[in-house]
Amino acid sequence: MNGLFAKNKVLLLLATTVLLFGSGCFVAENPYSGLAPGYWRAVLTLDPTAASLTQGGEATDEEIPDRTNEIIEGNLPFNFEVIYENESKFYIEIINGKERIRVDDITIGRDKRIAKDTILINFPVFDSYITGIYYENIIQGEWVVTNRNTDYRIPFVARHGLAHRFTKMKEAPQMDVSGRWEVTFNPGEGETEASKGVGEFEQDGNKLTGTFMTETGDHRFLEGTIQGDKLYLSAFDASHAFLFEAKIQPDGTLFGTWWSGNHYKTTWTARRNSEATLTDPNALTYLKEGYDKFSFAFENPEGQTISLEDPKYRGKVKIIQIMGTWCPNCRDETEFLLEYLNNHPTENLAVIALAFERHKDKDKALAAIRKYKDFFGMDYEILYAGTSDKAEASQALPMLNRVLSFPTMIFVDRQNNVRRIHTGFAGPATSEYATFKQEFESFVQELLVEEM
Repeated sequence: MNGLFAKNKVLLLLATTVLLFGSGCFVAENPYSGLAPGYWRAVLTLDPTAASLTQGGEATDEEIPDRTNEIIEGNLPFNFEVIYENESKFYIEIINGKERIRVDDITIGRDKRIAKDTILINFPVFDSYITGIYYENIIQGEWVVTNRNTDYRIPFVARHGLAHRFTKMKEAPQMDVSGRWEVTFNPGEGETEASKGVGEFEQDGNKLTGTFMTETGDHRFLEGTIQGDKLYLSAFDASHAFLFEAKIQPDGTLFGTWWSGNHYKTTWTARRNSEATLTDPNALTYLKEGYDKFSFAFENPEGQTISLEDPKYRGKVKIIQIMGTWCPNCRDETEFLLEYLNNHPTENLAVIALAFERHKDKDKALAAIRKYKDFFGMDYEILYAGTSDKAEASQALPMLNRVLSFPTMIFVDRQNNVRRIHTGFAGPATSEYATFKQEFESFVQELLVEEM
Protein backbone atom coordinates (compact mmCIF):
# COMPACT_ATOMS: atom_id res chain seq x y z
CA MET A 1 0.00 0.00 0.00
CA ASN A 2 2.85 2.38 0.89
CA GLY A 3 4.65 1.51 -2.34
CA LEU A 4 1.47 2.22 -4.35
CA PHE A 5 1.12 5.60 -2.62
CA ALA A 6 4.73 6.46 -3.48
CA LYS A 7 4.23 5.43 -7.10
CA ASN A 8 1.02 7.50 -7.45
CA LYS A 9 2.83 10.48 -5.97
CA VAL A 10 5.52 10.19 -8.62
CA LEU A 11 2.96 9.81 -11.42
CA LEU A 12 1.33 13.03 -10.27
CA LEU A 13 4.74 14.73 -10.35
CA LEU A 14 5.33 13.48 -13.90
CA ALA A 15 1.93 14.77 -15.03
CA THR A 16 2.71 18.18 -13.54
CA THR A 17 6.07 18.21 -15.33
CA VAL A 18 4.39 17.53 -18.69
CA LEU A 19 1.94 20.41 -18.11
CA LEU A 20 4.76 22.77 -17.23
CA PHE A 21 7.25 21.83 -19.90
CA GLY A 22 5.08 20.51 -22.68
CA SER A 23 4.51 17.05 -24.02
CA GLY A 24 8.11 16.35 -24.99
CA CYS A 25 9.91 13.15 -24.01
CA PHE A 26 10.55 12.82 -20.26
CA VAL A 27 12.17 9.71 -18.80
CA ALA A 28 12.49 8.96 -15.08
CA GLU A 29 15.09 6.27 -14.51
CA ASN A 30 13.72 5.46 -11.06
CA PRO A 31 10.16 6.51 -10.10
CA TYR A 32 10.57 5.41 -6.45
CA SER A 33 12.22 7.06 -3.49
CA GLY A 34 14.30 3.91 -3.24
CA LEU A 35 14.20 0.51 -4.92
CA ALA A 36 10.98 -0.60 -6.57
CA PRO A 37 8.88 -2.47 -4.00
CA GLY A 38 8.17 -6.17 -4.31
CA TYR A 39 10.19 -9.18 -5.38
CA TRP A 40 13.55 -9.09 -7.12
CA ARG A 41 15.59 -11.89 -8.66
CA ALA A 42 19.35 -11.60 -8.21
CA VAL A 43 22.15 -13.59 -9.84
CA LEU A 44 25.80 -13.96 -8.81
CA THR A 45 28.11 -15.16 -11.59
CA LEU A 46 30.44 -17.61 -9.82
CA ASP A 47 31.97 -19.09 -12.95
CA PRO A 48 33.73 -16.42 -15.06
CA THR A 49 33.41 -18.70 -18.10
CA ALA A 50 29.63 -19.03 -17.68
CA ALA A 51 27.28 -17.15 -19.98
CA SER A 52 27.01 -13.59 -18.67
CA LEU A 53 23.73 -11.87 -17.96
CA THR A 54 25.20 -8.65 -19.32
CA GLN A 55 26.88 -7.69 -22.54
CA GLY A 56 29.79 -6.14 -20.62
CA GLY A 57 30.37 -2.62 -19.40
CA GLU A 58 27.52 -0.45 -18.22
CA ALA A 59 24.45 -2.15 -19.61
CA THR A 60 20.98 -0.71 -19.96
CA ASP A 61 17.77 -2.48 -19.06
CA GLU A 62 17.31 -3.59 -22.67
CA GLU A 63 20.87 -4.92 -22.91
CA ILE A 64 20.49 -7.23 -19.90
CA PRO A 65 18.30 -10.10 -21.08
CA ASP A 66 15.63 -11.62 -18.88
CA ARG A 67 16.67 -15.26 -19.29
CA THR A 68 13.49 -16.46 -17.62
CA ASN A 69 13.59 -20.09 -18.67
CA GLU A 70 17.33 -20.64 -18.97
CA ILE A 71 19.39 -22.21 -16.18
CA ILE A 72 23.03 -21.23 -16.61
CA GLU A 73 25.41 -23.47 -14.70
CA GLY A 74 27.82 -21.48 -12.55
CA ASN A 75 25.25 -18.71 -11.96
CA LEU A 76 23.79 -18.53 -8.45
CA PRO A 77 20.28 -17.04 -8.24
CA PHE A 78 18.52 -15.83 -5.10
CA ASN A 79 15.51 -13.67 -4.32
CA PHE A 80 14.88 -10.66 -2.15
CA GLU A 81 11.87 -8.51 -1.38
CA VAL A 82 11.84 -4.73 -1.04
CA ILE A 83 9.42 -3.66 1.70
CA TYR A 84 8.40 -0.06 2.43
CA GLU A 85 7.56 0.99 6.00
CA ASN A 86 6.37 4.38 4.76
CA GLU A 87 6.63 6.31 1.51
CA SER A 88 10.37 6.87 1.89
CA LYS A 89 11.76 4.25 4.31
CA PHE A 90 12.33 0.71 3.09
CA TYR A 91 14.39 -2.41 3.79
CA ILE A 92 15.04 -5.67 1.97
CA GLU A 93 14.63 -9.29 3.00
CA ILE A 94 16.89 -11.90 1.40
CA ILE A 95 14.93 -15.11 0.88
CA ASN A 96 16.32 -18.63 1.22
CA GLY A 97 13.52 -21.16 1.63
CA LYS A 98 11.88 -20.52 5.02
CA GLU A 99 14.59 -18.03 5.98
CA ARG A 100 14.34 -14.27 5.56
CA ILE A 101 17.33 -12.07 6.36
CA ARG A 102 16.46 -8.43 6.97
CA VAL A 103 18.85 -5.75 5.68
CA ASP A 104 18.37 -2.09 6.62
CA ASP A 105 21.77 -0.58 5.80
CA ILE A 106 21.05 0.64 2.25
CA THR A 107 22.40 3.83 0.71
CA ILE A 108 21.23 5.31 -2.59
CA GLY A 109 22.84 8.29 -4.30
CA ARG A 110 23.70 9.93 -7.58
CA ASP A 111 27.19 9.53 -8.97
CA LYS A 112 27.80 12.78 -10.83
CA ARG A 113 30.87 11.37 -12.58
CA ILE A 114 28.79 8.89 -14.56
CA ALA A 115 25.35 10.52 -14.15
CA LYS A 116 23.90 7.29 -12.77
CA ASP A 117 21.96 6.29 -9.67
CA THR A 118 24.07 4.06 -7.43
CA ILE A 119 23.24 1.75 -4.56
CA LEU A 120 25.17 0.27 -1.63
CA ILE A 121 23.61 -2.65 0.26
CA ASN A 122 25.80 -3.16 3.30
CA PHE A 123 26.05 -6.33 5.44
CA PRO A 124 28.19 -5.00 8.32
CA VAL A 125 28.04 -8.16 10.44
CA PHE A 126 29.67 -10.19 7.67
CA ASP A 127 31.99 -7.45 6.32
CA SER A 128 30.51 -7.59 2.83
CA TYR A 129 28.36 -5.42 0.59
CA ILE A 130 26.64 -5.20 -2.77
CA THR A 131 27.40 -2.12 -4.83
CA GLY A 132 26.09 -1.19 -8.23
CA ILE A 133 24.26 1.08 -10.64
CA TYR A 134 20.50 0.85 -10.61
CA TYR A 135 17.84 1.76 -13.06
CA GLU A 136 14.09 1.59 -12.55
CA ASN A 137 13.92 -2.20 -12.61
CA ILE A 138 17.49 -3.44 -12.53
CA ILE A 139 20.71 -3.34 -10.52
CA GLN A 140 24.09 -4.14 -12.06
CA GLY A 141 27.19 -4.38 -9.89
CA GLU A 142 29.10 -6.78 -7.67
CA TRP A 143 29.15 -8.46 -4.29
CA VAL A 144 32.34 -7.57 -2.40
CA VAL A 145 33.74 -9.38 0.67
CA THR A 146 36.24 -7.29 2.63
CA ASN A 147 37.48 -9.72 5.30
CA ARG A 148 39.17 -12.26 3.01
CA ASN A 149 42.35 -10.17 2.68
CA THR A 150 42.02 -10.46 -1.10
CA ASP A 151 40.16 -8.49 -3.74
CA TYR A 152 37.09 -10.73 -3.53
CA ARG A 153 34.35 -9.65 -5.95
CA ILE A 154 31.56 -11.50 -7.73
CA PRO A 155 29.47 -9.93 -10.55
CA PHE A 156 25.88 -9.25 -9.49
CA VAL A 157 22.70 -8.48 -11.42
CA ALA A 158 19.16 -8.13 -10.03
CA ARG A 159 15.87 -7.58 -11.83
CA HIS A 160 12.62 -6.33 -10.31
CA GLY A 161 9.31 -8.17 -10.67
CA LEU A 162 10.64 -11.73 -10.83
CA ALA A 163 9.84 -14.15 -8.01
CA HIS A 164 11.22 -17.38 -9.49
CA ARG A 165 14.68 -18.56 -8.44
CA PHE A 166 16.28 -20.74 -11.12
CA THR A 167 13.64 -20.95 -13.84
CA LYS A 168 9.93 -20.68 -14.61
CA MET A 169 10.07 -23.98 -16.48
CA LYS A 170 8.16 -26.97 -15.14
CA GLU A 171 9.78 -29.98 -16.76
CA ALA A 172 8.48 -33.16 -15.15
CA PRO A 173 10.98 -34.39 -12.53
CA GLN A 174 12.50 -37.77 -13.22
CA MET A 175 12.10 -38.73 -9.55
CA ASP A 176 11.14 -37.38 -6.14
CA VAL A 177 14.33 -36.79 -4.15
CA SER A 178 12.58 -36.02 -0.84
CA GLY A 179 14.22 -37.64 2.16
CA ARG A 180 17.62 -38.29 3.66
CA TRP A 181 20.75 -38.89 1.57
CA GLU A 182 24.27 -40.10 2.34
CA VAL A 183 26.63 -37.58 0.75
CA THR A 184 30.33 -37.57 -0.10
CA PHE A 185 32.03 -34.30 -1.00
CA ASN A 186 35.13 -34.45 -3.22
CA PRO A 187 34.76 -38.19 -3.90
CA GLY A 188 37.51 -38.25 -6.55
CA GLU A 189 41.26 -38.29 -6.12
CA GLY A 190 42.99 -35.04 -5.32
CA GLU A 191 44.75 -33.01 -2.68
CA THR A 192 41.55 -32.37 -0.76
CA GLU A 193 40.37 -35.27 1.37
CA ALA A 194 36.86 -36.60 0.80
CA SER A 195 34.37 -35.65 3.51
CA LYS A 196 30.99 -36.98 4.52
CA GLY A 197 27.66 -35.24 4.76
CA VAL A 198 23.95 -35.87 5.09
CA GLY A 199 21.51 -34.29 2.67
CA GLU A 200 17.92 -33.53 3.62
CA PHE A 201 15.60 -32.65 0.74
CA GLU A 202 11.92 -31.77 0.47
CA GLN A 203 10.37 -31.72 -2.98
CA ASP A 204 6.98 -30.35 -4.04
CA GLY A 205 6.60 -30.77 -7.77
CA ASN A 206 9.45 -28.79 -9.30
CA LYS A 207 10.20 -26.87 -6.11
CA LEU A 208 13.08 -28.18 -4.00
CA THR A 209 14.33 -27.12 -0.56
CA GLY A 210 16.73 -28.66 1.90
CA THR A 211 20.21 -28.54 3.37
CA PHE A 212 23.42 -30.49 3.83
CA MET A 213 24.73 -31.37 7.29
CA THR A 214 28.44 -31.97 7.84
CA GLU A 215 30.63 -32.54 10.88
CA THR A 216 31.52 -28.83 10.92
CA GLY A 217 28.00 -27.44 10.51
CA ASP A 218 25.14 -27.25 8.03
CA HIS A 219 24.81 -25.43 4.73
CA ARG A 220 21.76 -23.54 6.00
CA PHE A 221 18.54 -22.92 4.07
CA LEU A 222 18.85 -24.02 0.43
CA GLU A 223 16.16 -23.42 -2.17
CA GLY A 224 15.90 -24.41 -5.81
CA THR A 225 14.30 -26.60 -8.42
CA ILE A 226 14.36 -30.03 -10.01
CA GLN A 227 13.89 -30.16 -13.76
CA GLY A 228 13.88 -33.52 -15.52
CA ASP A 229 17.00 -35.34 -14.34
CA LYS A 230 18.76 -32.24 -12.90
CA LEU A 231 18.48 -30.47 -9.57
CA TYR A 232 19.67 -27.06 -8.46
CA LEU A 233 19.90 -25.50 -4.98
CA SER A 234 21.30 -22.17 -3.82
CA ALA A 235 21.67 -19.94 -0.78
CA PHE A 236 23.02 -16.44 -0.26
CA ASP A 237 23.29 -15.06 3.28
CA ALA A 238 25.83 -12.24 2.73
CA SER A 239 28.66 -14.41 4.07
CA HIS A 240 28.34 -17.56 1.99
CA ALA A 241 27.17 -18.04 -1.57
CA PHE A 242 26.35 -21.73 -2.05
CA LEU A 243 25.36 -23.31 -5.35
CA PHE A 244 24.64 -27.03 -5.73
CA GLU A 245 24.03 -28.62 -9.12
CA ALA A 246 23.48 -32.34 -9.70
CA LYS A 247 22.32 -34.88 -12.25
CA ILE A 248 20.21 -37.92 -11.38
CA GLN A 249 22.07 -41.04 -12.46
CA PRO A 250 20.40 -44.14 -13.99
CA ASP A 251 20.79 -46.00 -10.68
CA GLY A 252 19.01 -43.21 -8.73
CA THR A 253 22.16 -41.73 -7.19
CA LEU A 254 23.19 -38.09 -7.60
CA PHE A 255 26.39 -36.66 -9.00
CA GLY A 256 27.02 -32.94 -9.01
CA THR A 257 29.06 -29.83 -8.32
CA TRP A 258 29.21 -27.58 -5.26
CA TRP A 259 30.32 -23.97 -5.53
CA SER A 260 31.20 -21.89 -2.47
CA GLY A 261 31.50 -18.41 -3.90
CA ASN A 262 34.01 -18.21 -6.74
CA HIS A 263 36.93 -19.44 -4.62
CA TYR A 264 35.97 -23.09 -4.07
CA LYS A 265 34.47 -25.78 -6.27
CA THR A 266 34.22 -29.52 -5.78
CA THR A 267 32.12 -32.50 -6.82
CA TRP A 268 29.68 -34.45 -4.67
CA THR A 269 27.80 -37.73 -4.83
CA ALA A 270 24.76 -38.92 -2.91
CA ARG A 271 22.71 -42.05 -2.46
CA ARG A 272 19.40 -42.34 -0.68
CA ASN A 273 19.84 -43.63 2.87
CA SER A 274 17.19 -42.95 5.52
CA GLU A 275 19.67 -44.04 8.22
CA ALA A 276 22.54 -41.79 7.14
CA THR A 277 24.38 -40.30 10.12
CA LEU A 278 27.49 -38.32 10.96
CA THR A 279 30.06 -38.79 13.72
CA ASP A 280 28.73 -37.86 17.16
CA PRO A 281 29.41 -34.10 17.46
CA ASN A 282 30.34 -34.63 21.13
CA ALA A 283 33.20 -36.98 20.20
CA LEU A 284 35.15 -35.01 17.57
CA THR A 285 36.95 -32.47 19.77
CA TYR A 286 38.47 -33.34 23.16
CA LEU A 287 41.18 -32.43 25.67
CA LYS A 288 44.57 -33.83 24.78
CA GLU A 289 46.32 -36.25 27.11
CA GLY A 290 48.11 -34.37 29.86
CA TYR A 291 45.47 -31.65 30.13
CA ASP A 292 42.65 -31.78 32.66
CA LYS A 293 41.42 -28.19 32.36
CA PHE A 294 40.45 -25.70 29.68
CA SER A 295 42.00 -22.28 30.06
CA PHE A 296 42.60 -19.08 28.11
CA ALA A 297 43.42 -15.41 28.52
CA PHE A 298 42.28 -13.17 25.66
CA GLU A 299 41.35 -9.50 25.32
CA ASN A 300 37.87 -8.10 24.86
CA PRO A 301 37.32 -5.11 22.50
CA GLU A 302 37.89 -2.76 25.45
CA GLY A 303 41.40 -4.12 25.93
CA GLN A 304 40.70 -6.05 29.16
CA THR A 305 42.20 -9.53 29.50
CA ILE A 306 39.52 -12.08 30.41
CA SER A 307 40.07 -15.62 31.69
CA LEU A 308 38.08 -18.39 33.35
CA GLU A 309 39.90 -17.62 36.61
CA ASP A 310 38.26 -14.18 36.86
CA PRO A 311 36.18 -13.80 40.04
CA LYS A 312 32.97 -13.15 38.09
CA TYR A 313 33.08 -16.71 36.67
CA ARG A 314 33.96 -18.44 39.93
CA GLY A 315 31.47 -21.15 40.90
CA LYS A 316 29.47 -20.78 37.69
CA VAL A 317 28.72 -23.14 34.83
CA LYS A 318 30.43 -21.78 31.71
CA ILE A 319 29.75 -22.24 28.01
CA ILE A 320 32.72 -21.34 25.82
CA GLN A 321 31.74 -20.53 22.24
CA ILE A 322 34.56 -20.89 19.70
CA MET A 323 33.34 -18.84 16.77
CA GLY A 324 33.93 -16.10 14.20
CA THR A 325 31.84 -13.07 13.34
CA TRP A 326 32.10 -14.07 9.64
CA CYS A 327 30.48 -17.48 10.20
CA PRO A 328 26.71 -17.99 9.50
CA ASN A 329 26.58 -21.20 11.56
CA CYS A 330 28.11 -19.22 14.44
CA ARG A 331 25.42 -16.62 13.93
CA ASP A 332 22.76 -19.33 14.25
CA GLU A 333 24.44 -20.56 17.43
CA THR A 334 24.70 -17.02 18.84
CA GLU A 335 20.99 -16.43 18.25
CA PHE A 336 20.23 -19.75 19.95
CA LEU A 337 22.38 -18.92 22.99
CA LEU A 338 20.87 -15.44 23.34
CA GLU A 339 17.37 -16.89 23.14
CA TYR A 340 18.22 -19.52 25.74
CA LEU A 341 19.71 -16.95 28.14
CA ASN A 342 16.70 -14.72 27.70
CA ASN A 343 14.27 -17.57 28.43
CA HIS A 344 16.33 -19.07 31.28
CA PRO A 345 17.78 -16.18 33.28
CA THR A 346 20.20 -17.29 35.99
CA GLU A 347 23.31 -15.87 37.62
CA ASN A 348 24.85 -19.35 37.75
CA LEU A 349 25.49 -19.64 34.00
CA ALA A 350 27.95 -17.59 31.94
CA VAL A 351 28.76 -17.60 28.24
CA ILE A 352 32.10 -16.46 26.82
CA ALA A 353 32.75 -16.26 23.07
CA LEU A 354 36.25 -16.67 21.63
CA ALA A 355 36.32 -15.00 18.20
CA PHE A 356 38.76 -16.18 15.54
CA GLU A 357 38.58 -13.60 12.77
CA ARG A 358 39.34 -13.51 9.06
CA HIS A 359 40.92 -10.08 9.33
CA LYS A 360 44.68 -10.40 9.78
CA ASP A 361 44.80 -6.85 11.11
CA LYS A 362 43.91 -6.87 14.81
CA ASP A 363 42.21 -3.47 14.75
CA LYS A 364 39.93 -4.56 11.91
CA ALA A 365 39.16 -7.79 13.75
CA LEU A 366 38.25 -5.89 16.92
CA ALA A 367 36.03 -3.55 14.89
CA ALA A 368 34.22 -6.58 13.43
CA ILE A 369 33.71 -7.97 16.94
CA ARG A 370 32.26 -4.67 18.17
CA LYS A 371 29.82 -4.53 15.26
CA TYR A 372 28.78 -8.13 15.88
CA LYS A 373 28.23 -7.59 19.59
CA ASP A 374 26.23 -4.40 19.00
CA PHE A 375 24.14 -5.99 16.26
CA PHE A 376 23.03 -8.86 18.49
CA GLY A 377 22.89 -6.86 21.70
CA MET A 378 25.13 -9.44 23.36
CA ASP A 379 25.54 -9.05 27.11
CA TYR A 380 28.27 -11.70 27.40
CA GLU A 381 31.96 -11.30 26.63
CA ILE A 382 33.26 -11.85 23.11
CA LEU A 383 37.07 -11.97 23.06
CA TYR A 384 39.55 -11.67 20.23
CA ALA A 385 41.40 -15.00 20.16
CA GLY A 386 43.25 -14.83 16.83
CA THR A 387 42.75 -15.51 13.14
CA SER A 388 40.33 -17.98 11.58
CA ASP A 389 43.11 -20.24 10.32
CA LYS A 390 42.29 -23.53 12.06
CA ALA A 391 45.95 -24.43 12.57
CA GLU A 392 46.55 -21.09 14.31
CA ALA A 393 43.36 -21.49 16.32
CA SER A 394 44.54 -24.91 17.48
CA GLN A 395 47.82 -23.37 18.62
CA ALA A 396 45.91 -20.69 20.56
CA LEU A 397 44.04 -23.47 22.41
CA PRO A 398 46.75 -26.13 22.83
CA MET A 399 44.74 -28.24 25.27
CA LEU A 400 42.36 -29.27 22.45
CA ASN A 401 43.20 -32.07 20.02
CA ARG A 402 42.33 -29.55 17.27
CA VAL A 403 39.90 -26.83 16.34
CA LEU A 404 37.87 -28.64 13.70
CA SER A 405 34.93 -26.31 13.35
CA PHE A 406 33.63 -22.81 13.84
CA PRO A 407 31.50 -23.00 15.91
CA THR A 408 32.56 -25.35 18.70
CA MET A 409 30.89 -25.23 22.11
CA ILE A 410 32.70 -26.23 25.33
CA PHE A 411 30.71 -26.95 28.50
CA VAL A 412 32.66 -26.24 31.71
CA ASP A 413 31.27 -27.07 35.15
CA ARG A 414 31.50 -25.07 38.39
CA GLN A 415 34.94 -26.56 39.17
CA ASN A 416 36.24 -25.60 35.69
CA ASN A 417 36.21 -29.20 34.50
CA VAL A 418 35.38 -29.75 30.82
CA ARG A 419 32.28 -31.89 30.70
CA ARG A 420 31.43 -31.86 27.02
CA ILE A 421 32.71 -30.40 23.74
CA HIS A 422 30.18 -30.06 20.91
CA THR A 423 31.65 -29.61 17.43
CA GLY A 424 29.69 -27.80 14.71
CA PHE A 425 26.09 -26.70 14.87
CA ALA A 426 23.01 -28.26 13.31
CA GLY A 427 20.94 -25.11 12.96
CA PRO A 428 17.27 -24.33 12.25
CA ALA A 429 17.57 -25.46 8.61
CA THR A 430 18.06 -29.08 9.76
CA SER A 431 15.90 -31.80 11.28
CA GLU A 432 18.51 -32.17 14.06
CA TYR A 433 17.91 -28.71 15.51
CA ALA A 434 14.98 -29.65 17.77
CA THR A 435 16.91 -32.61 19.21
CA PHE A 436 19.97 -30.43 19.83
CA LYS A 437 17.88 -27.86 21.72
CA GLN A 438 16.39 -30.52 23.97
CA GLU A 439 19.78 -32.11 24.71
CA PHE A 440 21.38 -28.72 25.35
CA GLU A 441 18.72 -27.63 27.84
CA SER A 442 18.81 -30.98 29.63
CA PHE A 443 22.60 -31.04 29.95
CA VAL A 444 22.91 -27.41 31.08
CA GLN A 445 20.25 -28.00 33.71
CA GLU A 446 22.17 -31.07 34.88
CA LEU A 447 25.31 -28.97 35.32
CA LEU A 448 23.42 -26.19 37.11
CA VAL A 449 21.94 -28.45 39.79
CA GLU A 450 25.30 -30.00 40.66
CA GLU A 451 26.81 -28.82 43.92
CA MET A 452 30.24 -27.25 44.23
